[in-house]
Amino acid sequence: MGYSIAKHLHMAAVVVTVALFALRGLWMIAGSPLLQRRWVRIVPHVNDTVLLAAALYLAVTVSGWQDWIGAKVAALLVYIALGTIALKRGRTRQVRIAAWLGALAVLGYIVAVAYAKRPWPFA
Repeated sequence: MGYSIAKHLHMAAVVVTVALFALRGLWMIAGSPLLQRRWVRIVPHVNDTVLLAAALYLAVTVSGWQDWIGAKVAALLVYIALGTIALKRGRTRQVRIAAWLGALAVLGYIVAVAYAKRPWPFA
């Protein structure tokens, strides 16, 4: 896989991840039964696998490990934790909404780091 293909695949998967997470969060807030649909439970995991595979390819074979990649990985772990609280493990609706908003903020940070290619993109 070439750099351009991997980069575009990664960016497309990011868009799908953000869109699906935002949609699932809105459904969670609304108490929608759509969250229980089979595809809603499967497609995000498949997409995130593609996202991670393309990211690993880019990090290992193209750019090498850099500080900003480490920042993205650390933020990814925070996003996963918050996303799990938001969509599954939050005990109250308020906790799930707060975790969802926090996860969206972390996603924004990850995207900013990717564009700036530095761990502190807002400095």
